[in-house]
Amino acid sequence: MFCKGHHMCYHDNSLVSASLEALIQHLVPTVDYYPDRSYVFTFLLSSRLFLPPYELMTRVCHLCVEQQRSGDALLDKVAPKLVQLLTEWTETFPYDFRDERMMRCLKDMTLHVARGDEVSVQSSSMQQMTQRLIKRLSALGQYEEAVAALNVVAMERPASLKSKQASAQRSDVLSVCDDPFVLAQQLTHIELDRLSFIGPEEFIQTFAMKDPLENHKGFFRKRKTSNLEAYVSWFNRLSYLVATEICMPMKKKHRARIIEFFIDVAQECFNIGNFNSLMAIITGMNMSPVARLKKTWNKVNTDKFEILEHQMDPSSNFSNYRTALRGATQRSETAHSSQEKIVIPFFSLLIKDIYFLNEGCASRLPNGHINFEKLWELAKQVSEFLVWRQVVCPFDRERRILQYLVTTPIFTEDELHLASYESEGPENNMEKDSRRSLR
Repeated sequence: MFCKGHHMCYHDNSLVSASLEALIQHLVPTVDYYPDRSYVFTFLLSSRLFLPPYELMTRVCHLCVEQQRSGDALLDKVAPKLVQLLTEWTETFPYDFRDERMMRCLKDMTLHVARGDEVSVQSSSMQQMTQRLIKRLSALGQYEEAVAALNVVAMERPASLKSKQASAQRSDVLSVCDDPFVLAQQLTHIELDRLSFIGPEEFIQTFAMKDPLENHKGFFRKRKTSNLEAYVSWFNRLSYLVATEICMPMKKKHRARIIEFFIDVAQECFNIGNFNSLMAIITGMNMSPVARLKKTWNKVNTDKFEILEHQMDPSSNFSNYRTALRGATQRSETAHSSQEKIVIPFFSLLIKDIYFLNEGCASRLPNGHINFEKLWELAKQVSEFLVWRQVVCPFDRERRILQYLVTTPIFTEDELHLASYESEGPENNMEKDSRRSLR
């Protein structure tokens, strides 16, 4: 173990721990130094466990200005490096800049950089950077509004859902799309769309320290993990949609056909590498209102379903799924077509892994140093997600199917149980009691 001036400790050339001050200093470029890219990503990602981004930004700005005052740095030599650092920050963590304080800092730095000799070059790259950032943030704003609007539509409970007889009028999934391959492709569109808007920092912010200014009057800011939460609620919606589609039809034969259809869709999702939709479909089919429909399931060939369930089996910490995910990841690394590049992880498990990695070991060592080995690990998990997030969906969009998937009304848990009892009456006293309490 080698420690540089008590502030930074290395082991086999890899940074293992350091004081927060030293880490911030290590982020700031000088005439003859620029931080390693993986360090920049790792520290910008995890520093929010210790201080809010705007505070980090303020300290970085302050150090740059100090450095110059002390005459160490010739501005025109450092300016390009500073622009590079800010570019990496705005491109990888653009959502940090939804905070006005971050934007103010960025403006100050732009003015600061523009004081040097090569004004035109640095200023124009700062301008381009700011334009890209603003474009990304406005796309994010539009996405969030669209998701909110969809949620409003989906929450409107039409009368057609109130009873099974009435709901028979509602179109079902087979009338909108009867090709499992096409449906799996449309699900993949939704997954990749929603994944692409999750900021890498949202994984860390789910357990980061609370910003004391959050509750400050008049200081309104969106929840910092809202895109991650929207993605998790999409998973829940898809599970409930599957259960609704199965419990709704009056006829047993029709229900069995829908179950078989969703098994085929799940199989196609597996082939595509869309594990999140696959898991949501399996979850929907295992919900008790669906699982109890024994007469319906007797009409279904369940061989394929059992294979898929085995793939996603939670035992030994989802080891089968993790093997399949590794296979899909290897395929995507050597892929020639964008279709082979698709890897959509089972998302709640990814969050859980990162959460346990964070909980499992201390962020600070007994000497007050930050445990950088842990930060490297967090960054490794999140950077894998960044690779998956940037795949562009290669399939054609089918507007009508997409619209159906994200807005068609779905049953609540109670309504699912009622619909299920209407399909196949209660089997035992427990189910009879359950039905009575629902009515």
